[in-house]
Amino acid sequence: MNTALRPLLGTLLLSLPLLAMSGDKTEQPQQAYTSKGSAPLVEKVRRATSRYKDIGVAIAESWVPATPCVSGPNAGAMGVHFVLPSRVGDGAIDGDEPEALIYEPLSSGAMRLVGVEFIVIAGDWASKHPEGGAPSVDGHLMHYVSEPNRYGLPAFYELHVWAWEQNPDGHFSDWNKLVTCNKQRAQ
Repeated sequence: MNTALRPLLGTLLLSLPLLAMSGDKTEQPQQAYTSKGSAPLVEKVRRATSRYKDIGVAIAESWVPATPCVSGPNAGAMGVHFVLPSRVGDGAIDGDEPEALIYEPLSSGAMRLVGVEFIVIAGDWASKHPEGGAPSVDGHLMHYVSEPNRYGLPAFYELHVWAWEQNPDGHFSDWNKLVTCNKQRAQ
């Protein structure tokens, strides 16, 4: 097993209680967010992930919770991240295949898809791209996150795409002031 994946898999195991919350589908209103005038990558992500509005589909396709709801002190939240382990650690980036789906917890315990995150471990990227340079997703440069970091991961690159929830700070900002963790049930 790739040693870079060990901390991520440990986090996944700690997050399994979130699966219990996925069964309630009574409250899943998808806001009428339209991405009129948005970047082509936002439209691509919407096409590639529309079936995951139903979290049951994501779980059936082996997406697993990687974080509880991530929030910041002043900047809103990132939400609950579900990752597809086969994509994390592969050293590749594809605009049609995000590594993480981002959900906002609802008061009923259901989850609402709000965006995605593209993630590539820096060492994996460097080993596949010896010519150097930071990765990008369809022309959008990814952000570098050094280690140590709050996720327990080795250094990595990431890019959030708020395809299913408007973000006042832009489609590619890390945090979204319109997303909240206030409704996440206690673990």
